[in-house]
Amino acid sequence: MRLIRGLTNLKTLSRQEASPLADGCVATIGNFDGVHLGHKTILDQVKEKARALNVPSVVMVFEPQPREFFQGKEAPPRLMAFRQKFETLQAEGIDMVLCLRFNERFRSYSGMGFIEDVLINGLAVRHLVVGDDFRFGCDRAGDFALLEQVGAARGFTVENTLTVTVSNERVSSTRIRDLLSVNRLGDAEKLLGHPYRIRGRVVYGRQLGREIGAPTANLRLRQMPALQGVFVVSATLPDGTVHDGVANIGVRPTVDGKQPSLEVHLFDFAGTLYGQALDVVFRHGVREEIKFSSVDELKAQIARDFNSARAWITENGSAAASL
Repeated sequence: MRLIRGLTNLKTLSRQEASPLADGCVATIGNFDGVHLGHKTILDQVKEKARALNVPSVVMVFEPQPREFFQGKEAPPRLMAFRQKFETLQAEGIDMVLCLRFNERFRSYSGMGFIEDVLINGLAVRHLVVGDDFRFGCDRAGDFALLEQVGAARGFTVENTLTVTVSNERVSSTRIRDLLSVNRLGDAEKLLGHPYRIRGRVVYGRQLGREIGAPTANLRLRQMPALQGVFVVSATLPDGTVHDGVANIGVRPTVDGKQPSLEVHLFDFAGTLYGQALDVVFRHGVREEIKFSSVDELKAQIARDFNSARAWITENGSAAASL
């Protein structure tokens, strides 16, 4: 799968003699945060039409996401970082991801300017799949009706996204975030189509866990996570092996943490994980993240967390695969 970053790179690609966009594309636009069941239905629409037209399938996303640009730290937490989103879209069989930087310059685009510069001159779009409530442009004059009108005149068609419901409610990233915030992991899994997971690379931390007898693999998070607390997890290593463990996700208030992080302790594992990518699946909530009065109190609670996690794994089954 090809990643195209920015409008300049898109236009450069479109001008190439053997451009993959020479015959146009089928595209969709959105955040695709979590790539949940609703998103996968949209992706299926895009791929089916792209196959029929024999052109590439394209997903257009933005960095930062528009609500992050406008709301800053008040924006809703992400379900997945950009890299994980890209890898998930790749696994879904999308041909290209166009990532446009959402900044002051981009937000100043008029609705028609966006259609001309991005959709027509950039992507040479032949078919577009978007929600009928999709709005765009600095004046918010861009909508589904305008896309249909311009498309009829300029040679592309527009299709409304299909809606997926679970328990008579529309599947959405907002609904999934709400479920994760109260540790309803099973209900979130039904909307995602898989257990909630975070993928990331292990970085050096303060090594406090090692000092108190509970070494952890630390995954730095760029944004506040959609869920916080202590969880039973399973982690897949680059060699494909799976290990049971327990994880704390949040800001580590006992040690005056400032940046969000995911700290994973793998049971019965003694190797070195620095620099390696982990795929961490959240299986069960143990407790909320708490600020303790001392490191000793934290150490005692961690021992209780480990016992609780092991007991849950014994009752519900191990995800671990032997080395």
